[in-house]
Amino acid sequence: MQSTDLGNKESGKIWHRKPSPATRDGIIVNIIHNTSDYHPKVLRFLNVAFDGTGDCLIAGDHQGNIYVFDLHGNRFNLVQRTAQACTALAFNLRRKSEFLVALADYSIKCFDTVTKELVSWMRGHESSVFSISVHASGKYAITTSSDTAQLWDLDTFQRKRKLNIRQSVGIQKVFFLPLSNTILSCFKDNSIFAWECDTLFCKYQLPAPPESSSILYKVFAVTRDGRILAAGGKSNHLHLWCLEARQLFRIIQMPTKVRAIRHLEFLPDSFDAGSNQVLGVLSQDGIMRFINIQTCKLLFEIGSLDEGISSSAISPHGRYIASIMENGSLNIYSVQALTQEINKPPPPLVKVIEDLPKNKLSSSDLKMKVTSGRVQQPAKSRESKMQTRILKQDLTGDFESKKNELPDGLNKKRLQILLKGYGEYPTKYRMFIWRSLLQLPENHTAFSTLIDKGTHVAFLNLQKKYPIKSRKLLRVLQRTLSALAHWSVIFSDTPYLPLLAFPFVKLFQNNQLICFEVIATLIINWCQHWFEYFPNPPINILSMIENVLAFHDKELLQHFIDHDITSQLYAWPLLETVFSEVLTREEWLKLFDNIFSNHPSFLLMTVVAYNICSRTPLLSCNLKDDFETVEDMQAKVDQQRVEDEAWYQKQELLRKAEETRREMLLQEEEKMIQQRQRLAAVKRELKVKEMHLQDAARRRFLKLQQDQQEMELRRLDDEIGRKVYMRDREIAATARDLEMRQLELESQKRLYEKNLTENQEAVAKEMRADADAYRRKVDLEEHMFHKLIEAGETQSQKTQKWKEAEGKEFRLRSAKKASALSDASRKWFLKQEINAAVEHAENPCHKEEPRFQNEQDSSCLPRTSQLNDSSEMDPSTQISLNRRAVEWDTTGQNLIKKVRNLRQRLTARARHRCQTPHLLAA
Repeated sequence: MQSTDLGNKESGKIWHRKPSPATRDGIIVNIIHNTSDYHPKVLRFLNVAFDGTGDCLIAGDHQGNIYVFDLHGNRFNLVQRTAQACTALAFNLRRKSEFLVALADYSIKCFDTVTKELVSWMRGHESSVFSISVHASGKYAITTSSDTAQLWDLDTFQRKRKLNIRQSVGIQKVFFLPLSNTILSCFKDNSIFAWECDTLFCKYQLPAPPESSSILYKVFAVTRDGRILAAGGKSNHLHLWCLEARQLFRIIQMPTKVRAIRHLEFLPDSFDAGSNQVLGVLSQDGIMRFINIQTCKLLFEIGSLDEGISSSAISPHGRYIASIMENGSLNIYSVQALTQEINKPPPPLVKVIEDLPKNKLSSSDLKMKVTSGRVQQPAKSRESKMQTRILKQDLTGDFESKKNELPDGLNKKRLQILLKGYGEYPTKYRMFIWRSLLQLPENHTAFSTLIDKGTHVAFLNLQKKYPIKSRKLLRVLQRTLSALAHWSVIFSDTPYLPLLAFPFVKLFQNNQLICFEVIATLIINWCQHWFEYFPNPPINILSMIENVLAFHDKELLQHFIDHDITSQLYAWPLLETVFSEVLTREEWLKLFDNIFSNHPSFLLMTVVAYNICSRTPLLSCNLKDDFETVEDMQAKVDQQRVEDEAWYQKQELLRKAEETRREMLLQEEEKMIQQRQRLAAVKRELKVKEMHLQDAARRRFLKLQQDQQEMELRRLDDEIGRKVYMRDREIAATARDLEMRQLELESQKRLYEKNLTENQEAVAKEMRADADAYRRKVDLEEHMFHKLIEAGETQSQKTQKWKEAEGKEFRLRSAKKASALSDASRKWFLKQEINAAVEHAENPCHKEEPRFQNEQDSSCLPRTSQLNDSSEMDPSTQISLNRRAVEWDTTGQNLIKKVRNLRQRLTARARHRCQTPHLLAA
């Protein structure tokens, strides 16, 4: 079995020599991930998934490192560091280079394995996502957590639907059926529903299983054709459902060792058209058993009690099985190697028996010669004697070679030469060499039988006597001691058995079968005579040690005898702890490299050698307590030496780490420089491209502007032409209107002149009538005056009356003169208004000339003067004149109002026409 450590490498080969998986375990390669930091540790893989081709898989560890393993190209690559543990993976999307990963923060991310970039980030779950199912088309995905399941569109990475349930029910799994458009949802109450993917219409519900074999389903698997559903849980029963008939058609009972089922997956076959017959069942003991669901026969199994499996994934074409082991490593299995014995052709029916050559010896002769090592003297020819001699030499050589040959192609003599030269075996191959030297049987069945018996009563309270911090180490020690006690009852009463077994348990804690067999082999071959004086220490063994010490160092032995120090004090503590309390880990491993490679008596020689090496402090002790004091001092010295060695190792590690960091910094700086150079080149290329794009955009923009300007010019030309046409039409219309207005004004002028003439004639008539009436009145007054005169008034009165008559005449003449002036003023005013109106109609754009400040006052000047002179008239004449003046004023004011209104209308129309050419010009 090949093993590959990823370490801090981001890419490399998966295996370095052509894989040749054995039929026994079928392992192609074992992949581990150890860090090379100051405190080395194992990074545990958590999830694994194959792509659609089945030749590539992705795996994620608990620190968020995600690797792609190309089994066809023998390459691995680190494609992402998410910095948090992944809880589920999916690699069979429509875009082959993309994969989905569910993270510990309840989010789902999509990455690209080629560009190593984030494609999308999907949120929506409120608890950990433990399952991702992808539709056969790769377009949809279902993510499942304990409280909800969500359907995603992988083209837009948007959530389409969400399945909400009651908290009391809970979801076990929601997934797509292969090669169909159906979603299967399985809940914790054993209810199973089938839904249409597009409409989410419930197609059917499976009935409840029979009460006689009712189990709570936890794991599910479906054949490639989607016809059979396998379900299991915390039981050794498997339920097989026919989804077409929607009924339970078979219940399979697993072996009694199986108490719970942790994972189910069908093994695809290229020739079964999707109706898979082989089902992989991973149970609580870490062993995945593959059974035929038709014949109910166990075909093969992977994993063991010592190297258990926590989860597995099978490639779509059924060639590989990827398993996450309980120790955190990743095993890749070859299905072809595992099924080689099952699929090999039957033996031939006809067999031929051949005779042996005459010059060969029988097996009995060979056995006799090998066991005795002597040559029998045959009573035959010399030729036969010569053959016998040659046979003797060959048999001796074969015996020696067979004695030194070890399993897995190793040779004991060569290993001893290697050990003598280097003092120890290579750390990487030490366990492999020990297993070959001890020729361990690796009997899983026998060990499983012992383990199944449980914890022995003698070791129930082991933690009280031997408090160990690591609970795992304590549990492995308790299990190993219990297996030894079940194997042989004497070990349940052996007080030193925990001390003897502890260093091996600590060394092989991840492989309990090997640990048990190493301890058992050590006891059988190196400690077989330790129990002849049980429960006392082995006096015979201690006597042998004392005899060897007497031979090599009589002085030291005599010193022990003089101070009543027996071998139970200076030899037995070393044996019962197998030197684990006086040696460091590295020294202890080197010691047992030599113990396992030599005769069992080497262990006794080691005890003598240790005492001789410590003779100086031992000879200085004079009391028995001093020797126990020396033992403690030796332990303290050893402890101090261990601490010093650890400190020096720590300093050396720090130095190496510093050098490594410096090299890494230099490499990173070099990478940074190269990256900056590449970035500068890329920036230059981008800048050139940007300049080209800007130039092209500028040219496009200029052309667009030119087109727009040409279009605007054409539009303006059209607008100007239209405006000129409209202006010409307006000017023509205005000219016609002006002509019409001129005609109207002329007609109005003639009408006004006619009205004025008529009014003047009427006024003249009225004035003549008034004058006639006034003359008649004057005549009457003259007549009355003459009568008065005739009445014989006095001359003085006559004279006075004459003066009054003259005054009246004068006032009458003044009134006539004022009336004439008023008529002249009105005529002048009317003439001015008419002339102004005509002039304004002919020149509408000229400003209006100033007129009288107070037309009413100017028109009334003659009347005012008349009123000023009226005081000299008689009342009747004054009343008549005032009435005439009011009538004239009323008529004149009406005429003036009409003229003003006409003038205002003409002014407004002229202004409107004056503004039209300016608008046209704008």
